[in-house]
Amino acid sequence: MTAPEENLWLATVRKNPDHSPNFAQRWRTLAAEGQDIFGEARTVDAMVARGSRILDAGCGTGRIGGWLSEQGHQVVGVDLDPHLIDVARVDYPKAQWQVGNLADFTIAGAAGERQEFDLIVSAGNVVTFLSESERLPALQQLREHLAADGRMIIGFGSGRGYAFDDFEADAREVGLALQQRYSTWNFHLPADDFLVAVLGRK
Repeated sequence: MTAPEENLWLATVRKNPDHSPNFAQRWRTLAAEGQDIFGEARTVDAMVARGSRILDAGCGTGRIGGWLSEQGHQVVGVDLDPHLIDVARVDYPKAQWQVGNLADFTIAGAAGERQEFDLIVSAGNVVTFLSESERLPALQQLREHLAADGRMIIGFGSGRGYAFDDFEADAREVGLALQQRYSTWNFHLPADDFLVAVLGRK
């Protein structure tokens, strides 16, 4: 029997236990140096009305969802790395942060119902860390958390094991429609090195 594939982020952390703390410190250092680490967040902010419900999928240290929460949006972030979620809770306490794998997570409301979001964002090459067996379930879960008229924006680079055409085919399979395709978070024309895909429910 073939062993199940391992999520690439978890595999990296297993091999190097310092990976998550080092990753978190890198973003804190960049922010302390005055580097702009919120470009994707500003794009998302421009796509929605103030006070929108936003899901940060694969939120890491919370740099995107945290900034959006400070602009008045209702933000929930989910990530499978408990250390990064702990950092997000400290650095951005206005948002709600939850440990979970995108392939099988649920964001539930007070009555236990699945929450729906006006916009779902997944940046930082998150989808390329999914194992092949996690890709369709993750996209399906994201679709199920997307409001009927909501939008999803996902960005990742080429050469990371998930071809753009394969991603778009997977999105179609779970009932997502590609609305726009760009090469940067500033919405430059499509190119071969980076994909920013805007999707909605079919």
